[in-house]
Amino acid sequence: MAAQRLMTPPKLKNGTMRIVALGGLGEVGRNMAVFELDGKILIVDCGVLFPEEEQPGVDLILPDFSYIEDRLDDVVGLVLTHGHEDHIGAVPYLLRRQPDIPLIGSTLTLALVEAKLAEHKIKPYTLAVKEGDIEELAPFECEFVAVNHSIPDALAVHIRTEAGSVLHTGDFKMDQLPLDGRITDLRHFAKLGEEGVDLFMTDSTNADVPGFTTPEKEIGPTIDQYFANSTRRIIVASFSSHIHRVQQVLDAAEKHGRRVAFVGRSMVRNMSIAAKLGYLSVPEGILVDIKKVDDYPDNEVVLMSTGSQGEPMAALSRMANGDHQIQVGDGDTVILASSMIPGNENAVFRVINGLLKLGADVVHKGTAKVHVSGHASAGELLYCYNIIKPNNVMPVHGETRHLIANGKLAEETGVDPERVLLCEDGSVVDLRDGVARVTGQIECGYVYVDGSSVGEISETDLKNRRVLGEEGFISVVTVVNRQTGQIVSGPDIHARGVAEEDQVFKDIKPKISKALTEAIQDTQEHTTHQLQQIVRRTIGSWVSRKLRRKPMIVPVVVET
Repeated sequence: MAAQRLMTPPKLKNGTMRIVALGGLGEVGRNMAVFELDGKILIVDCGVLFPEEEQPGVDLILPDFSYIEDRLDDVVGLVLTHGHEDHIGAVPYLLRRQPDIPLIGSTLTLALVEAKLAEHKIKPYTLAVKEGDIEELAPFECEFVAVNHSIPDALAVHIRTEAGSVLHTGDFKMDQLPLDGRITDLRHFAKLGEEGVDLFMTDSTNADVPGFTTPEKEIGPTIDQYFANSTRRIIVASFSSHIHRVQQVLDAAEKHGRRVAFVGRSMVRNMSIAAKLGYLSVPEGILVDIKKVDDYPDNEVVLMSTGSQGEPMAALSRMANGDHQIQVGDGDTVILASSMIPGNENAVFRVINGLLKLGADVVHKGTAKVHVSGHASAGELLYCYNIIKPNNVMPVHGETRHLIANGKLAEETGVDPERVLLCEDGSVVDLRDGVARVTGQIECGYVYVDGSSVGEISETDLKNRRVLGEEGFISVVTVVNRQTGQIVSGPDIHARGVAEEDQVFKDIKPKISKALTEAIQDTQEHTTHQLQQIVRRTIGSWVSRKLRRKPMIVPVVVET
């Protein structure tokens, strides 16, 4: 069950289905799986990964489309399991390459992705489906199953082919008391299990969490309690797609005589869509424009905000920094109604500390029951394995520790360890005659979105940014006369972020001059680049030894 590093996979044979994960394995985000059979391709999900601190300046991280880039005409459809960013966020970047790829998903999921695509001026071809529907996307027959998640209208997809069948859960949990009454359809799962599931691709995010995920219904009383006890403004931060949580906030606000303003562009957009489609019930007269909240007493205001993950430009982070139109003050209550995505801990705690300094009372999952996960815990996954009894298992959606934990659960229910495939991004799995095997590995790197550039930022660029941020910057400018072999001007040294004044470098200047002069007067010809490298090595070794730093060094040698 150990993950394998293999060479390029063999040529795909007719009648064999190939599954390649382009994201979502070993990370929480960037979910995308490619299914290939008889020259046709089906894609399930196309999401983004949000950057961590060691990726400064990056806005989003996309799946690497290079594996299918030359074969987009062969794509028969893109199935979207639900409307979270880590499953739909990269759709615009894929459709930029091939706008006519059909999008298949539930009504809400398609509405959310269509709004996103409109910002990119892309009008997609869509096919709305619901649980129980079966769509022929030759050579793939897709049957959709209702699953419960932290967003309405989530679907699992069962893919039937001549090579075998695959059940892909998307993200799900088994909340038995969901706010919208829509449970994960275990009867449908059981029916598919009786038919035979050759490969079970299942959500791993909470596989290492014992027991069962807490029902969403238990959050309502906690929110209601804080609304009852708060005497000033209440700010609730959540994912902009968490319609159930927003509904609980609206209900509590109505009960306690408060008005609600949505803060953050994505929150306003998503809730408008949800309300229009009937997924969000908005009490009459409860919503107010953010520009008019100052017209109401503080004890009558609720702000429903984005930024629960500490995103630097999100509304809550800007409030914590004091540069938002909403000024947080003494006695305000801030409720972080979300879990921390792995990797975001530092950013979230930074926001919490900023809000506390401003005098706010901050409530989060660590101090009160204000959020529950949208993913199945170990107990729920065990139920699924026992109901479905899959021939092969491929855990998806999670970090390595989650995938391993999920694989062990499968083994505990009787799945042959040889049939538990622990894969990573780029792993190639071939399915034929009820047997799934890892047959190779493809290149599958990160594609960075940085402003308007997509895929232009490299790991080297990020390394340089980290060096600039952590070690600083030193420039050395020297003017030399190649004919006389003399230095005309310099070396002039300027440092930024090195925490040293320029005069500190007076001892190294003669050494740079000597090294350059010797190189110029040497009978061997040195190019300008070689002279600059001499400057780099000379000052670099000195800075490392003297200042114990390794800053970015930019040497400039000008010849006259």
